Amino acid sequence: MDWISYGPHAVLLKFAGAVGEEAFARCQAVVAELEQNPPIGLIEFVQGFTTMLLEFDPSIVPDPASIAPELAAKLEGLPVVELPPTPVLEIPVAYDGPDLDRVAKLRDLTRREVCELHSTQIYRVYLLGFSPGFPYLGDLDPRLHTPRLPSPRPKVRAGSVAIGGEHTGIYSVESPGGWNVIGHTPEKIFDPARKGSEELDMFLLKPGDRVKFVPENI
Repeated sequence: MDWISYGPHAVLLKFAGAVGEEAFARCQAVVAELEQNPPIGLIEFVQGFTTMLLEFDPSIVPDPASIAPELAAKLEGLPVVELPPTPVLEIPVAYDGPDLDRVAKLRDLTRREVCELHSTQIYRVYLLGFSPGFPYLGDLDPRLHTPRLPSPRPKVRAGSVAIGGEHTGIYSVESPGGWNVIGHTPEKIFDPARKGSEELDMFLLKPGDRVKFVPENI
């Protein structure tokens, strides 16, 4: 497991070389260990697709780089268990987005082929980020990998289903955004009124969930 100093009070650990199920499973093992047995002085950690950022209290750990090699070795030795099966949540989508033609043209596909390829896959929620509850979904069919827009839109409506590079996702709130919008779902991805006994209840999707898009118009 590689690591680098990330400012004076943090280190960035790299636990995988590529995004995917194996990286996600290893990430979950690292998260569980940090939650159950946090290293002394740890303030917080932020997970990425293949990295983990750890911030330390400088009054307790003035030089995180001094403990990074031992910590990285410990986390690298964690057993990685197979991900348990989870139900597949079906999300309805109207494939009518403003960038559907752009994706089709760039990938040398028809509009229908884009919709079919996108809705055939079962996706894993790897991360929530960017905006409240925004799910980064993988693995997108390589035939649909499409660069982000040259310039982000100032407003993308909530529920927009989009493609950004090798991922697909759903805009949880109205916000600026540079992903290719190919459709829209009526599902509320983020709803503060849905908050239950746990903080994550306000999010329709959580890391580890599986998702399948159900087309309404093809």
